[in-house]
Amino acid sequence: MTTTEATGPAAHHPADDTDSFHVFDTTLRDGAQREGINLTVADKLAIARHLDDFGVGFIEGGWPGANPRDTEFFARARAEIDFKHAKLVAFGATRRAGGSAAEDPQVRALLESGAPVVTLVAKSHDRHVELALRTTLEENLEMVRDTVSHLVAQGRRVFVDCEHFFDGYRANAEYAKSVVRAAHEAGADVVILCDTNGGMLPAQVTAVVATVLADTGARLGIHAQDDTGCAVANTLAAVDAGATHVQCTANGYGERVGNANLFPVVAALEIKYGRRVLPEGALAEMTRISHAIAEVVNLTPSTHQPYVGVSAFAHKAGLHASAIKVDPDLYQHIDPERVGNTMRMLVSDMAGRASIELKGKELGVDLGGDRALVSRVVERVKERELSGYTYEAADASFELLLRAEVEGRARKYFRTESWRAIVEDRPDGTHANEATVKLWAKGERIVATAEGNGPVNALDRALRVALERFYPQLAKFELVDYKVRILEGKHGTESTTRVLIATTDGIREWSTVGVAPNVIAASWQALEDAITYGLLHAGVEPAE
Repeated sequence: MTTTEATGPAAHHPADDTDSFHVFDTTLRDGAQREGINLTVADKLAIARHLDDFGVGFIEGGWPGANPRDTEFFARARAEIDFKHAKLVAFGATRRAGGSAAEDPQVRALLESGAPVVTLVAKSHDRHVELALRTTLEENLEMVRDTVSHLVAQGRRVFVDCEHFFDGYRANAEYAKSVVRAAHEAGADVVILCDTNGGMLPAQVTAVVATVLADTGARLGIHAQDDTGCAVANTLAAVDAGATHVQCTANGYGERVGNANLFPVVAALEIKYGRRVLPEGALAEMTRISHAIAEVVNLTPSTHQPYVGVSAFAHKAGLHASAIKVDPDLYQHIDPERVGNTMRMLVSDMAGRASIELKGKELGVDLGGDRALVSRVVERVKERELSGYTYEAADASFELLLRAEVEGRARKYFRTESWRAIVEDRPDGTHANEATVKLWAKGERIVATAEGNGPVNALDRALRVALERFYPQLAKFELVDYKVRILEGKHGTESTTRVLIATTDGIREWSTVGVAPNVIAASWQALEDAITYGLLHAGVEPAE
């Protein structure tokens, strides 16, 4: 398998015939089978638009006739989406045993969907034919032939998914290949070998695909599940063996542990193999598309996903940072901008001088080559992380620390005199949360009280009541995430609490950290930093 980036003119083979290689997405069907995903028709339409923008060749929309939601999706997709790149695909099964494709209601539903392409699932494992379909091996072949030829005669392009192919090949190779031949000879454009149980390894996939290709003459595709953690590798192994059709899902969504992930597969094909599979410029949209689809399915984007994760090009070790300062390619396999991502420097107790200098540059803070200043920041970070702070996920707090060292003083938009939070437990089992803050801002003393749905929310509201008159920009700030971690205590039952807060102004989002012996005090620190950072980047001058 190719593992290095393709370079030079000979490495690029953009085909004149755009049909020579298929990127086939099945997020709307197979991906939707992931635990925790429940797509509405509106969700499916939104994802289909994102996938079309990305430039995949085929979008499998679901199983029309099997459930009302998928039937509605095909009707609305025809009316509401003007596909620029993709063809819509309807999924269904071969006709029932003993019947005819022309009279089968499920086959009729595939035609009525209006989709120009149909993917049929066919049994290719002899035991599944006999035990699940409860029919003979020859009748199963006739079901494939009849259904494919009928749909082709009706003007549909047909792909055939050979379910459980690799397990079936291991049990009865000749019968598995006979299913491929039956589909191919009946007019299927592509026959897809499915690792339905996800148990294959790359070398096994390569050997089987190469043999089936040589023995049948059919155009082959690959559909890999990720149960061994090899779905992407298995997909590329199949390509190495001659497959020209890859079935994937966005972000690897799918049943059990998921499917081959569309984004690393496409990136590998484009960047490592030098094979043009997307429209010009589409690869640079990959990170945005990945995260947009994650938002639609209401799952947090995986931070450590290859190519598109926020940590995919994040560097923490001081040794790495020193090398990257000289040449970013020394510790990055590609330029992250090629896939729409960015390089990030993480600041931690592993940080060295290079890490701080690069992070300062990333945040727009000029350290001016001051070695003494950088050394002070390094020591400050290490000292604070020893007491429980973490700046890896709190860039805003780190920027405030950095600016305080550069400017010789901390930014102050208000001065805290005192604060308190009260939780009242009532006889009826309800609770009341109230906070009072006493602050100084622009030479004026302010006392403000507010209630909230918890003590931290009450403090946040009290801060706003106190300060919005002086800083109206605060009306746009919203706390969007709140995390608490109890750190290991040093003396018996004593412990330290770390709080991470994410805040947004509707345009950008920033994270701050607080550490203290109790959760309320730690939260207050993080809230102070959140307001300070937000006002700083709103262009507000400090009051003190």
